[in-house]
Amino acid sequence: MDIAIVVLALLLVLLVLSGWYALRWLRMRRLGGVSVALRWQPDRERSGWHLGIGRYQGEEFVWYRVWSLRTGPDRVFRREHLQVANRREPVGNESYAVPAGSTVLRCGSDRQEPIEIAMGPGALTGFLSWLESAPPGRRIPRAS
Repeated sequence: MDIAIVVLALLLVLLVLSGWYALRWLRMRRLGGVSVALRWQPDRERSGWHLGIGRYQGEEFVWYRVWSLRTGPDRVFRREHLQVANRREPVGNESYAVPAGSTVLRCGSDRQEPIEIAMGPGALTGFLSWLESAPPGRRIPRAS
């Protein structure tokens, strides 16, 4: 009898967590989020991709990791500190870890560690437009 109660309690907890993740994902997508995979410290050999939702909030691009219990963003990138160093297609097994049809952008600046962002064609167009649409009088640093 005690084992049945413990198993039932664990199943209930798993059901509640699954529902919470599903509602969180849907809410972020409805608020204008796009599927984005992120990889920090890309020069490290064992650096992996992390799936998440990216959203634009004024001068910031905020990223929420899919499998996170945090209520706030996991990473925040300021437009003025981001610059695209290069762009490439996913290689090898990367195509399984990033959104379908993704392009990988290597971004960095003197103020933050290099990162790689992988996103599909529509999200990529929106991200590059947002990055280049600084208010008049502000210069956005660009890679040469």
